[in-house]
Amino acid sequence: MGYKIVTDSCANLTEAQINQYGVEILPLKYYINDEEHISYSKENREVYVHFYKELRDKAKITTSLVAREHCDQVIKPILENGEDVLVLAFSSGLSGTYQNICTAAEDYRVEFPERKIIVVDTLCAALGEGLAVHYAVQLKNEGKSMEEVADWVENNKLNICHIFTIDDLFFLKRGGRLSGTGAVFGTLLGIKPLLHTANDGKLYVTGKTRGRKSSLDFLVDSLEKKGVNLEDQDIFIVHGDCEEDAKYVKEQIKKRYRVKSILYNYLDPVIAAHSGPGTLAVFFLGTER
Repeated sequence: MGYKIVTDSCANLTEAQINQYGVEILPLKYYINDEEHISYSKENREVYVHFYKELRDKAKITTSLVAREHCDQVIKPILENGEDVLVLAFSSGLSGTYQNICTAAEDYRVEFPERKIIVVDTLCAALGEGLAVHYAVQLKNEGKSMEEVADWVENNKLNICHIFTIDDLFFLKRGGRLSGTGAVFGTLLGIKPLLHTANDGKLYVTGKTRGRKSSLDFLVDSLEKKGVNLEDQDIFIVHGDCEEDAKYVKEQIKKRYRVKSILYNYLDPVIAAHSGPGTLAVFFLGTER
């Protein structure tokens, strides 16, 4: 009966994309002052206004992996319906979600021996992971088999560029990436770090600029430096509750490059809890990460 593509909430897909693509979403959990929240629910899509307010107020926010109960709720019904499953998972360099899904998949293969389950570690995050899903769905709609789609993602995932900037160094410091002194002086001087997701799926600081606008312009410049065949590309942008900055980057990309389309969306709470409000990232296919 065919196959279904499943991803997790860290792919940051919009509701319109989820409906259009026909994909299923595995939610992750996050906790605000120990109160549990689900990062995605089809029945009750949580508004992020409260989350970002708490984040700016430096509330205690923690996150957890995809739970087995959610794998059972999302993946098992697909298998019971006689369909195979391709899971495109959040980077193993940032989360144990991929491993949790693999563990569940091993059990499902025993329970449903006639069904196929492929789990791909995208080594991607946010709408970088969403971009992998985007192209996977296109290939599926072209009639490609589950194995062919999985192979394409494996062969091309290290060409999905994740270029981003952070507005408030406090969150990098809290995550152990900056010394206390560095965070204080960086903030006072208006230093904005520039980061990317590398081939190991982890985040690295690659440079810095002075001032917010310079950091946003760097994101726009990155398409010229690393992008390939931009006229055939769909460019994705995520923002940590800084929509005006996302609009600025979108407009600058439209002015400078002849791309197919540009989409932006909120950065989900699980990732934003570690990067902070004001995070802004662009995702596109390039020569290398």
